[in-house]
Amino acid sequence: MSLPSSPLRRLVAASLILASCSAFAFSLSDLSNQDASAGLKAALEKGASTAVANLGRPNGFLNNDKVKIHLPGALEQAMPILRMTGMGGQVDGLVADMNHAAEAAVPLAKPLLINAVKAMSVSDAKNILTGGDTSVTDFFRQKTSGELAVKFLPLVKQITDRNGLSGRYNAVMGQVAKSGLVSADQSTVEGYVTQRALDGLFLMIGEEEKAIRKDPVGSGSAIIGKVFGAIR
Repeated sequence: MSLPSSPLRRLVAASLILASCSAFAFSLSDLSNQDASAGLKAALEKGASTAVANLGRPNGFLNNDKVKIHLPGALEQAMPILRMTGMGGQVDGLVADMNHAAEAAVPLAKPLLINAVKAMSVSDAKNILTGGDTSVTDFFRQKTSGELAVKFLPLVKQITDRNGLSGRYNAVMGQVAKSGLVSADQSTVEGYVTQRALDGLFLMIGEEEKAIRKDPVGSGSAIIGKVFGAIR
């Protein structure tokens, strides 16, 4: 039977829409532990995989101003002198090598990141969900940064050693480090690049995390949308 009037039809339609919306309105307390854990793990895997894919492709660091690795301040300040002495090409080559080394190392991170996700407890999941916009990234950094540095360093050294300037960098920066003007991670080119590669990786995971929190439905995953939508 058709409804007798247009206003009544609109009222019924509005009621149905509200009922439909309320059926999908969740709060964190409504989520089961299984849902919270599954949603977070899906978000973690998505963020980590996307960050690794974007950084681990050709020029993933070099063409991204957010993560591009520049020379440390001490050497950057000496650039005009180095160029005047005909070393500009070597310096440019070192910068390119540093960024390509980071790009080559980042794919090694994916298995460790995924393992950290698999090892996450249910309580970890709920704590991270309510822990702020970078809690996922902070979790990854805490769980994986030490082991990632160990894995990155040999590959980075293998690539940066190809540039004749890297040995000179290590000799100069080793002396500068003794004066306390630079941190220990900058005293060798491989140590410096490894740290900057990790910083870039966690930065990009953070960008993915923020995007998921801002638009969980747009993530394309029903469980991510359900869980992260509940805490918005």
